[in-house]
Amino acid sequence: MGQILVRNLDDAVITRLKSRAARSGKSLEQTVREIIADAVRPSKEEAWAEIDRIRAMTPRKLESSVALIRAFRDGDDPDS
Repeated sequence: MGQILVRNLDDAVITRLKSRAARSGKSLEQTVREIIADAVRPSKEEAWAEIDRIRAMTPRKLESSVALIRAFRDGDDPDS
């Protein structure tokens, strides 16, 4: 895992981060790690856009499965 060093943070920011960490019973490091992870997590809109992009690459072949089910039920292999 990587590391980052953030310099020149305002003392008030550090104080608020420490307070948030103490309220949640976590370390300052864990609190900051979670804040950064949340900040880069894709929004719902971005996630759906990615899903739609991938879905567009997949050919849609909508055939009824009735014929296949009947063939298997009757002991016929439709692929042979």
